[in-house]
Amino acid sequence: MKLASSCFQDYGRIPSECAFAAPHPETRIALSNNLNPDLEWRDLPSGTKSLVLICKDPDVPSVLENFNQEGRVVAASIPRIDLHHWVLVDLDPALGSIGKGEFSNAIVPRGKPGPEAPCGTRQGLNDYTKWFRNDPNMSGNYFGYDGPCPPWNDELAHRYIFTLYALNVAKCPISGSFTAPDVLQAIQGSVLGTAPLTGRYSLNPVVVL
Repeated sequence: MKLASSCFQDYGRIPSECAFAAPHPETRIALSNNLNPDLEWRDLPSGTKSLVLICKDPDVPSVLENFNQEGRVVAASIPRIDLHHWVLVDLDPALGSIGKGEFSNAIVPRGKPGPEAPCGTRQGLNDYTKWFRNDPNMSGNYFGYDGPCPPWNDELAHRYIFTLYALNVAKCPISGSFTAPDVLQAIQGSVLGTAPLTGRYSLNPVVVL
C-alpha cells in the first residue's frame, strides 16, 4: 500500500500553509494557515474495511530550557520525544483521498471540535491539548489536525510521519475522546498493512531542508 501527497514528496519540505507556524523575519515565527495536507492512497491490502491515519513528530526536544530563547540553540543532540499532530479513524478506503484543508483550514484557539469529523470519520485529541494546557489563552481540547510548530532555534529539522493503517474492521474499536496511543492499542490484531509518508519542517532559517 502507498500513501502520497501533492503538498510534499516523501522526506520533502512541508509547505508553510500546512503548518501551525511559519518563519517570520522580525518576530521569528507567525501563525500560519494550518491546512491539513492532501493525501492519496492506493494498493490497499485485500480485505481492507477502514483506515486509520496518525501523524507524529518524533523530534520534539525532551528538554525545553532553551526552547525559543534568543541567543540560545536547541542542540541536535538533545534526546527527542514524540508529539502527535493528528489521529483520524473510520476513514472509508473507497474515498481514495482527502483534500487539502478538508479537515483543518485555520488555527482554532482552544482547539477544533470533535470527535465527529468530515466523511463519517472521527478525530482524536492531538498533543497540542497537553502542550497548551497551562496557557490561559490557548488551553482546550485540540481535536484533529494541527500542523508543525517546532522551536525556531532548533538545530534539527523535524520529521512529520503520516502513517496510514489498513484495518480489517469497518470501525475503529474505540469510543468517546481518544488519543493516538489509545488507537494504536485498540487496533492491535486488526492491521492488514501500513504506509508511511514523511515530511520535514523547520522554523530555523539556518537549517537546510
